Amino acid sequence: MQIDSSTPAIVTGGASGLGEATARALAERGAKVALFDLNEERGESVARELGGIFCKVDVADEASVEAGFTRAREEHGEARILVCCAGIATVGKTARRDRDTGEISHLDIDVFRKTVTINLLGTFTCIAKAAAGMMALEPREDGERGAIVCTASVAAQDGQIGQVSYSASKAGVAGMTLPIARDLMGEGIRINTILPGIFETPMMAGLPEKAQASLAESIPFPKRLGRAGEYAQLATFLIETIYMNAATVRLDGAIRMGPR
Repeated sequence: MQIDSSTPAIVTGGASGLGEATARALAERGAKVALFDLNEERGESVARELGGIFCKVDVADEASVEAGFTRAREEHGEARILVCCAGIATVGKTARRDRDTGEISHLDIDVFRKTVTINLLGTFTCIAKAAAGMMALEPREDGERGAIVCTASVAAQDGQIGQVSYSASKAGVAGMTLPIARDLMGEGIRINTILPGIFETPMMAGLPEKAQASLAESIPFPKRLGRAGEYAQLATFLIETIYMNAATVRLDGAIRMGPR
């Protein structure tokens, strides 16, 4: 998929982190970018910088997603690119015993439900609506109509203690990549998924410097946290390279996460 001024794009979670870096990379190539996010102040600021638009969207709410797509379509036309970066990270063991009291409890089911609803169902909702719009477009070279990139996590494969909700949601994203590619293959729409490792994100910035340094040291090479621009670089490669389809690609400096 050629990225230029004739290529409208939507990036969920586009107000910060991996999504913001990808939105900037797409805008630098000329794409008309719509940012979907809940952070209105930051989203509006980034959108102004990029010459794009901001749509306040909750990916867990279908009506909110539909409203975002409607506005993006009115402003830029039907999107040919969708990059899904919106998501949350949660922690909690399936069941646990309190070391002091011996009391036994299980994970709050609402935590599991919320994580899966945002990370998996929210991603699928955006994919389904984007794909339906792309199907109405005229095909480009090799019959291509659109390109989609999703964000899972290495936790989809290397889930750690306390990551059951997060790992399940991200494994779902990775697991639906191939069937979605097969669903859409006759329409010239591709989908690929990136599994990031430990990245410099606003969430990571909240950890103490010592903890960040320890995490960086655990990465085989290079011994540092991933940079959002590296995610964006891979995302644009997957969008531009038409022979990339149904791939789930780890971007992780060769790290394999241990149990804890």
